[in-house]
Amino acid sequence: MKIISYNVNGIRAAIRKGFTDWLKTANPDVICIQETKALKEQVDVAVLEEAGYKYHYWFSAQKKGYSGVAIFCKEEPNHVEYGTGIQSMDAEGRNLRVDFDDISIMSLYLPSGTNIARLEHKLDYMAMFQEYVNTLKQDYPNLVICGDYNICHEAIDIHDPVRNKNTSGFLPVEREWIGNFIESGFIDSFRFFNKEPHHYSWWSYRANARANNKGWRIDYAMVANPLQEKLKRGVILPEAKHSDHCPIMVEIEH
Repeated sequence: MKIISYNVNGIRAAIRKGFTDWLKTANPDVICIQETKALKEQVDVAVLEEAGYKYHYWFSAQKKGYSGVAIFCKEEPNHVEYGTGIQSMDAEGRNLRVDFDDISIMSLYLPSGTNIARLEHKLDYMAMFQEYVNTLKQDYPNLVICGDYNICHEAIDIHDPVRNKNTSGFLPVEREWIGNFIESGFIDSFRFFNKEPHHYSWWSYRANARANNKGWRIDYAMVANPLQEKLKRGVILPEAKHSDHCPIMVEIEH
């Protein structure tokens, strides 16, 4: 099973930039989308269906043009779970899960901590999300949580760890949380296969950051420990350029 995760920074804009042609070529079984910035009714879903994704699920934020996640599948899942049941999370459209016979896949978009108020919200979200996942894993042990976590874990995951040490996304409290999240029973699938530096999934639009590869690795496919022996590949796909993020991919024997 090939699973891709992609923060598209607006699905309608991404489609205008050739997203659907890329999707046909990439050909995942499941793609988790973050930052749709759209309601399903605002998107030309026919182009997705023509690309082979007849089953598409959307969980949008209450605020129009903001946040939102989606999952597109080639095969119909057994169950779709919209949100977490926690109001402060679900109002922003940040969690969507599809369950198949032997694997469950979540599209996650963690908040960014752009100012003090949003950082507090992010930290609250992270704490609640960890508790939610601890419970969820009891019923869904074969869990894959893909998405934009808005956190770099280690110094290797960011182009300038020294200057960014006080920047949200690389704060000690955030890094500690994602470390603890992995320790709670997950595998960072990219790092499982690749220990090399200079691999990123997001670049600022400023100062030619992408061309100079001055990026951050904030997108992850976190795979629950019971699936470790089924892991086949974990890669970043920087050649796709429909967003300030690039897609990431994990392949799992299914």
